[in-house]
Amino acid sequence: MSPTFGKCLDPTGATFGIPTYPWRYAPDGYATRRQLRARGLRPGGQPVAAQVMRRSRGRKSGVLVGYLYRIDLAKPVRPMTSRKWGALARRTCPQCRTDVGYVIPTSLGTCVPCAYLNDQRTS
Repeated sequence: MSPTFGKCLDPTGATFGIPTYPWRYAPDGYATRRQLRARGLRPGGQPVAAQVMRRSRGRKSGVLVGYLYRIDLAKPVRPMTSRKWGALARRTCPQCRTDVGYVIPTSLGTCVPCAYLNDQRTS
């Protein structure tokens, strides 16, 4: 076992306060927020159940931590409200029908590439 692997393995939670596992070695039944979202779930107010840890030279603390939540306690994602649909509609260009990733300026009425289509063709 490598020294880094041993420092990150604490299934009882004696060192870090919560069970800690090396990166990619978490037991079944736990998932990160992104993994829950991919399954159509959310943490739903539950506390962090465990964490995964690995070395990271780019971070000041020297470690990268990912928090894990229990899948059996997760709740389904809330449905989209009319306000959320409206916000999404303000990002969709009426001309090319794509989600441009930003709110379309009312001064242009379309996304920037559609508004300046002639300028892009000349260059």
